[in-house]
Amino acid sequence: MRVLLDEQLPRQLARHFIGHEVRTVQQQSWAGLKNGVLLITAEAAGFQVFVTGDRNLEHQQNVAGRRLGVVVLAAVSNALEDLLPLVPDALTAIASVRLGQVLRVPGSDSAR
Repeated sequence: MRVLLDEQLPRQLARHFIGHEVRTVQQQSWAGLKNGVLLITAEAAGFQVFVTGDRNLEHQQNVAGRRLGVVVLAAVSNALEDLLPLVPDALTAIASVRLGQVLRVPGSDSAR
C-alpha cells in the first residue's frame, strides 16, 4: 500500500508502518500545501492512504469520493512516544480503509 504521512507527524513514524511504501509530505516536497490541494496531489501521485494527526480534516475536507482513504491518528499529541502505541491499530486501519473513507485510530487518552 502506498501511504503518505502528513507533515505534522514525526517522519520517524514512517519506518514503523512495516509492509507499506511510506513517504512523508516533506520527502515529496509538498510541505505547506493546504489539505485540499495535498489530497488531490497525493491522489494524482498514486497514494492510496493518507495518515494524519489532524482530527479536524474529516470536517474540513469532503473525503467521500476521493481515490484514497484517510487514517487519523488521535493521540494525545503528535510526539513520537504518543503515536507509537497506535501503530498496531494504525496498520490494521491502513489495511482496511476504503477509498473515500476516514478511519480514526484513537489513543488511550485521546479525549484530552
